[in-house]
Amino acid sequence: MRIILPALLLLAAPLSAAAPVPSPILTTPDARDALSYARPEVARVTHVDLDLRADFAAKVMRGSATLDIAAKPGASEIILDDKGLVIERITDAGGRALTWAVGKADDYKGAPLTIRIGAARRIVIAYHSKPDASALGWLPPELTAGKKKPFLFSQGQSIENRSWIPTQDSPGIRQSWSARITVPADLVAVMSGTRLTPRGEPAGKSWKRYRFRMEHPVPPYLIALAVGDLAFKPLGARTGVYAEPVTLAPAARELDDTEKMVRAAEGLYGPYRWGRYDMLVLPPSFPYGGMENPTLTFLTPTIFTGDKANTDVVAHELAHSWSGNLVTNATWSDSWLNEGFTTYFENRIDEIVYGKERAAVLADLSWDDLQRDLKEAKPPATRLHGEPEELYGELAYNKGAIFLRTIEHAVGRSRWDAYLRSYFDRHAFQPQTTANFLKDIRARLVKGDAALEKQLQLDAWAYQPGLPGNAYRVRSATLAQVDRAIEQVSEGAPVGTLPFSTWGTQEWQRFLNGLPRKLSTERLAELDGAMRLSASPNAYVRSAWLVLALGNRYQPAVVSAEEYLPRIGRMLLIRPVYRTLVEQGAWGRPIAERIYAGARPHYHPVTVASVDKIVGFTP
Repeated sequence: MRIILPALLLLAAPLSAAAPVPSPILTTPDARDALSYARPEVARVTHVDLDLRADFAAKVMRGSATLDIAAKPGASEIILDDKGLVIERITDAGGRALTWAVGKADDYKGAPLTIRIGAARRIVIAYHSKPDASALGWLPPELTAGKKKPFLFSQGQSIENRSWIPTQDSPGIRQSWSARITVPADLVAVMSGTRLTPRGEPAGKSWKRYRFRMEHPVPPYLIALAVGDLAFKPLGARTGVYAEPVTLAPAARELDDTEKMVRAAEGLYGPYRWGRYDMLVLPPSFPYGGMENPTLTFLTPTIFTGDKANTDVVAHELAHSWSGNLVTNATWSDSWLNEGFTTYFENRIDEIVYGKERAAVLADLSWDDLQRDLKEAKPPATRLHGEPEELYGELAYNKGAIFLRTIEHAVGRSRWDAYLRSYFDRHAFQPQTTANFLKDIRARLVKGDAALEKQLQLDAWAYQPGLPGNAYRVRSATLAQVDRAIEQVSEGAPVGTLPFSTWGTQEWQRFLNGLPRKLSTERLAELDGAMRLSASPNAYVRSAWLVLALGNRYQPAVVSAEEYLPRIGRMLLIRPVYRTLVEQGAWGRPIAERIYAGARPHYHPVTVASVDKIVGFTP
């Protein structure tokens, strides 16, 4: 049976009392995912059940995936996404072999895996991943905090999970999932779902098995796994943190406002629907600040600077529990629907928990970052809705957030909040496109008001390059004081007269990024000596300093870069440094190549793919 909704399609699913109701898929042309080979309108995956063993010696995940399928009457095949999987056999639920073939591969998006399913609506794929699977980071003990045991973590966004899970790897094809993960007995496995066996079960000599379940249909990039020497500390009734034992206590201290953040988020836009909200602190090679995996946000240790200055990252990943996880961009052309909404929502959480000025500081810096990206990007890449390969920097985050803040300023906060809460409720567990969002906001907020329609400039924000003239900017009094310090330095004032001893991470970022890009060696040495920038333990400060110093060929900063770059895997904090070195031509490129040659084996595959392009590295 097929049920047609406006622009939505539900395919008939196998009857099962325990199975969740399949999430709808969008069928409009703008919802066609160019980064997936799947044809969900014909046959789609509704549930994934994994039974895998983590083989640390071979650096592979090995076992099987059982897929439940919904299909049109008469459909005879299903197409999955495959990026280097080693398929051993594919059968129906009764063990009957099915015919399958892997098509021509694309370097980025992999290859189509076409399976002749006939009448089968449940199939079993026996397979293993490759050691270089792009979603998986296999770390030896020396690259962990504890230095004693290995570590494994996955990073699925945007289309990397197809390198270790055979499914339809598209954000618009939401799937529930379950898993049994077998790991060495001295390690702990965690996943982004309900943890059914937190302490594991015996699974033969020297092995333990952990079981997980995600009852809600989620976009497949949110299926996430980590295995390592992990301990847990509760932070509240439904919040807690996993980390290596040596990092658990300091991490918990900086994360102790998490329960307040959950309550603040619920007060804004409705109940938290995922049960627990726990966090996992990963080793430094994690490529992002955080990853919003349901029930288990993954965090980089670079956010821990001793002053809670970067807990906005936690607020951001928590906000994704509504914008991104609950309502998801149908394709990566509309990633701003995830990231722009979340960046706006994050700032509202920060305001409630830490006050208006803290939120103003972060919003003001967001404006700075947007101006940088607008200046550096080609015009097509400055649109909110665009081709995934065109999207630039953090533009989807900051332009999207400023768009929503502009709407809030135009209609008033109470009216905007009522709309946004309704939006999350009405589109819960569904994919979304820019066109559908604009249609929704016009129907439920603008309501035919021609003056408001003209004031908001909705289409210009969504589809045109640049920044519309109605953009609303928040200015911070705290950062205004830092701007005065920048002026003093630019005018030649001694560095020692500046009030930098009271600055937090955000003030340092504004200061270092706001200084003139051309400074003398003597001035740089004065800054470095007074502020100890080359030795800063704050990864944000060190990154901003290295960009400035290396951009002026300040030789003492090279030693700092040699120490810093190999131990930090977060792309936001290392790509600008590598890019700066490469831009220095004959002086800087050899330095970048030399450092990267030693650091590359320590980075996650996602980071490697990105920095390879900057440095011009050819494997």
